[in-house]
Amino acid sequence: MKQFSTALVGLDLTEMDDILIEKTIIFLEFLGIEKCYFMHVSKNLAIPQDVLDRYPDLLAPGDESIEAIMEDKLKQHKFPESVDIEIFAEEGEHPLDTFLRWARIKDVDLIIMGRKETLDGKGTLAKGVAKKAPCSILMLQEKRPPGLPKKIMVPTDFSSHNHMIFEFGERISDEMGAEMVPVNIFDIPHGYSKTGKSYDEFSEIMQENAHKDYEKFLKKHEKKVECSFIRRESNHDGEILLDYALEIDADMILLGSRGRSKSAAIVLGSTAEDLIAANNKVPMLIFKKKGETIGFFEALFKI
Repeated sequence: MKQFSTALVGLDLTEMDDILIEKTIIFLEFLGIEKCYFMHVSKNLAIPQDVLDRYPDLLAPGDESIEAIMEDKLKQHKFPESVDIEIFAEEGEHPLDTFLRWARIKDVDLIIMGRKETLDGKGTLAKGVAKKAPCSILMLQEKRPPGLPKKIMVPTDFSSHNHMIFEFGERISDEMGAEMVPVNIFDIPHGYSKTGKSYDEFSEIMQENAHKDYEKFLKKHEKKVECSFIRRESNHDGEILLDYALEIDADMILLGSRGRSKSAAIVLGSTAEDLIAANNKVPMLIFKKKGETIGFFEALFKI
């Protein structure tokens, strides 16, 4: 696809690194990655005791020792020599800011992060990166078996900014030979009972209306695929979408940003943020038009 020539992979020195490296290798050729940065960032680069127990011969300073550990992991997994790599460890009081700053400095096209399901870790850094990164993000979940996706779920509300992500989904679908499943959540108005219609009857009306909106949306696209419609039964859109992804056995969720806000800092819709917080089971690619958060980073880092 040659969409992402440079990638930044976040490692945390746990066994999640092994899972993430293995899965990253599978995506390299398809994504067109030519250079891969591997980075560990923490408030303190002092070597943790459990790491010292596994590597008792470490004598180098913290950053050099950690970089040696990461390099050893890559060698163990036989990371392809055809891909240029750079390994570095950074210390920062605010790890999220430090990580994002280096993503900006290296001008990467894609950030690859792991999401844990049973391993220790709250995923705070990954969720923060997903919200504020200046580029696209691929989140690879702990338990999902390695492999390229065969069924890609694309949440959509048929708004104008959704055309970009839909077109990107069409490209992935065509090049991977994967099934693309657009999904829309629709609402039932609170005053439906005044119309004399039952809840289910009005649900059919609202779904039909959503279907008409989708047909209008599709006029700008060549790929005519069926859309799945889900009635909103709660305020937790992330959980609704995750449950549906698991129900249809989707092996990737494709999300998009909604462009620049006035501050250029918040580039994801509330539904996308909700899904990122809820999802530690299905791999997710968050596609952002590179550079759309530049105003935020210029303000944050005074570049």
